Amino acid sequence: MNNLTLGAVKVGDTIPDFSYDVTATTVAFGAIATRDIRPMHHDKDFAQNRNGVKDIFLNTPNLAHWFERYVTDWTGPKGRPGRMKFRMKGSVFCGDTMVFKGTVTDVSTDDKGCGWVTVDVRVDVENATMTSCEARFAVPTGGSDNPWARKGDDWQP
Repeated sequence: MNNLTLGAVKVGDTIPDFSYDVTATTVAFGAIATRDIRPMHHDKDFAQNRNGVKDIFLNTPNLAHWFERYVTDWTGPKGRPGRMKFRMKGSVFCGDTMVFKGTVTDVSTDDKGCGWVTVDVRVDVENATMTSCEARFAVPTGGSDNPWARKGDDWQP
């Protein structure tokens, strides 16, 4: 398990790619977990005949989970999400293979001493970017620091 600290990161670093084969279960369970009952996320007939798409597809909160998982797999358990901004360009369908790629674009410390890493992440399907995300995560500045312990004015995502 990775326990990334701020000193180990620099602008331009890349996060190892992560691939995942999307199944109907991936799509439907993600929709269920986010209480999204819209049929295009679990009913193939509806998705194809009413939405005009090839299959059921991931909803936005499900994609948010995958982006968060990708970055926290890299940061380790002390990596704490601050904020994420999405740019949806296409859908990720059942049967697709998602490939996550990330590059560090900023490394900084705020006025409260919290370490921050900003990563540009994208999910590609067949070499086309479906969604991109700018993710800002707090990471420990050293071995005894834990961003999850920050509260109140000490936490400024």
